[in-house]
Amino acid sequence: MTTPLTVTCPVPVRRRRQRQGREGSSGSESVPPPLPSGRVPRVARLMALAIRFEQLLREGVVADYAALARLGHVSRARVTQIMNLLCLAPDLQETLLFLPRTERGRDPIVLRDLQPIAAVLDWREQRHLWAQPDRATASAPCTKSSEKPRNPARRRLH
Repeated sequence: MTTPLTVTCPVPVRRRRQRQGREGSSGSESVPPPLPSGRVPRVARLMALAIRFEQLLREGVVADYAALARLGHVSRARVTQIMNLLCLAPDLQETLLFLPRTERGRDPIVLRDLQPIAAVLDWREQRHLWAQPDRATASAPCTKSSEKPRNPARRRLH
């Protein structure tokens, strides 16, 4: 038969002071600021992620892009797309990081719009491309949404 085992150890317990009503509370307690409305744009989060990935690679925490892809459960191509944001001029990276929050609807800038800009090696040219008012359609080979399909009879509705 086994004998029961009793373990005794001290457990520190601190009592919290009871707060009085809001009127009677002291000024030493700080009220957290309200959370800003909206959400951080996806490209801002991806830019921050690219910077973090670069740090992990530099410190030797991860070996390569393939290891990042395995850890993130994404493809190596996706990791490359994210890491290509580091090819942008530093001021453009900063602009992405501090984009205003999106209150509703879609983000004004998407990663697909930035890939052609990041592919340009000259930072002055990148800034020129960034300054174009219609960035998305200036570098994308797609047709504008206002244009009609070339042959509407070939469109199939499912």
